[in-house]
Amino acid sequence: MASPLLRTLEITVISGEDLRNDRRPIKKNAFVVVRTDSYNSRRTDMDTDGGSCPKWNQKLVVDMSMHAQFITLQVQCKTSLGDKTVGTARIPVSDFVGGYVPESYLHFLSYRLRDHNGERNGIVNISVRVKVPEYASCSRTELGIPLGILGQRNFGGGIVTGVPVSCNYPVK
Repeated sequence: MASPLLRTLEITVISGEDLRNDRRPIKKNAFVVVRTDSYNSRRTDMDTDGGSCPKWNQKLVVDMSMHAQFITLQVQCKTSLGDKTVGTARIPVSDFVGGYVPESYLHFLSYRLRDHNGERNGIVNISVRVKVPEYASCSRTELGIPLGILGQRNFGGGIVTGVPVSCNYPVK
């Protein structure tokens, strides 16, 4: 069972665009490292054919603290001198957690990469979904209830989500 202090993210690293190494398009061996903190990171396989527009389409599952404010994507390429960072994107957690969509909503996002000098250095395309634990009982169910129904007051026509609902019948 997952810790109540962690969220599990499914991050699909889809592709990169216009990746460069010292202002020249990279030729091959690009990969992405996803970090939620210093202890939780995952990396994609290398794209050996895509050059400056690699395609990974690889799903990574990583835990993230409930208090995290950012995750980091770092695009790297393997060179004869070792792994070189092409660019980094720092992604606000608020881009895919909270708001008006269900927690398990699949977000498709693109971010500008910055090199070590802060210069633009390509784009990375990802999708993110917060994995919602499946409960064995129906003690908690997510519903969408118009706010006007609650207490017969009009609170602007918004939607309440994640209302705990208890039930006393056995789950089959």
